[in-house]
Amino acid sequence: MCMEKRTDVGVADIAGGADNATAGKTRALVAMSGGVDSSVAAYLVREAGLAGVGCTMKLYDNEDAGIPREHSCCSLDDVEDARAVSFRLGMQHYVFNFRDEFETCVIGNFIREYESGKTPNPCIDCNRFMKFGLLFDRAEILGCRYVVTGHYARIEKTPDGYLLKKALDDTKDQSYVLYDMTQEQLAKTLFPLGGLRKTEVRAIAEREGFLNARKPDSQDICFVPDGDYAKVIVAHTGRAPVPGDFVDTAGNRLGTHRGIIYYTIGQRRGLGIAAGEPLYVVKICPDTNEVVLGHDEDLYTREAHVGDVRWILGAPPRSRFRCRAKTRYRQPERDATLTVAEDGTVTLLFDEPQRAVTPGQAAVFYDGDTVLGGGKILG
Repeated sequence: MCMEKRTDVGVADIAGGADNATAGKTRALVAMSGGVDSSVAAYLVREAGLAGVGCTMKLYDNEDAGIPREHSCCSLDDVEDARAVSFRLGMQHYVFNFRDEFETCVIGNFIREYESGKTPNPCIDCNRFMKFGLLFDRAEILGCRYVVTGHYARIEKTPDGYLLKKALDDTKDQSYVLYDMTQEQLAKTLFPLGGLRKTEVRAIAEREGFLNARKPDSQDICFVPDGDYAKVIVAHTGRAPVPGDFVDTAGNRLGTHRGIIYYTIGQRRGLGIAAGEPLYVVKICPDTNEVVLGHDEDLYTREAHVGDVRWILGAPPRSRFRCRAKTRYRQPERDATLTVAEDGTVTLLFDEPQRAVTPGQAAVFYDGDTVLGGGKILG
């Protein structure tokens, strides 16, 4: 299935479809983390003639999460970096306190998913509820027509509606975590970096004298920078994980696990099981508090069932069609046949077996570089 070629709408065109003649009068709220990407996005907004308004979201207290402030995206240093760039660009800068909402909508869901044996992607929830939820509300209050972020993705306007497309820089593409954006959100969002490569972004920052031009990219979940998910869950809930049984694929007991929050599909390290060959987590059973271990070949499947499905254009193109899909953020897309059930859930049948398809992660569907939609993997 191929879509008709259209012209990308960039920030210089007022991405999302505003008339160029109004560019000098249009206000845009720029989400600024203090990093180089959002700083350059703010610069490009100004260069396009928009009246940019900078803002930084305060999502959690580093101390409460046990995180050194230099290792997170919500530190005072990050706020000051964002404020300094805003000042340099002649923009106002606000700090919005969204800690309670982030705790409920993002961290709370992260904990619930892990405790139910799933492996969530909290960046998707953060985009859904924070950047394209609460920030849209603040944009309206401030009289801003657009919300601008430093995401690497593109928006394209067509007669059928707005399309979400992969970034030009495939190594930085973030379309996977944006699959559930609505038409209303796409119409009011700008992604100025979608047509740039990361090297170009850093070059702009250096040329403009931004102090964060060489600031490292964040690599981890912002509130779990050391990768210890279980520690964060225990700290927030105060509940000690309940040990249970490791079993093999035939149900035979192999040992005792520390609690299901310590494990994810495909995991090999940290099992504490002495075996003559490598063992991997192949299934997590919260109802029986069992973690099933198997061999590498047990991790492969051609089929993925997907729920809570969102479609960029509001509906699937057909009830059954060919597409490319991926089930993890850093995974390349793979050829598959997609079938939509009457209840709206989706079954993906990949041409080739896929490794470690994990409940709780997102499956995202593509037609070339266009995002069709996506949803949460059920199993």
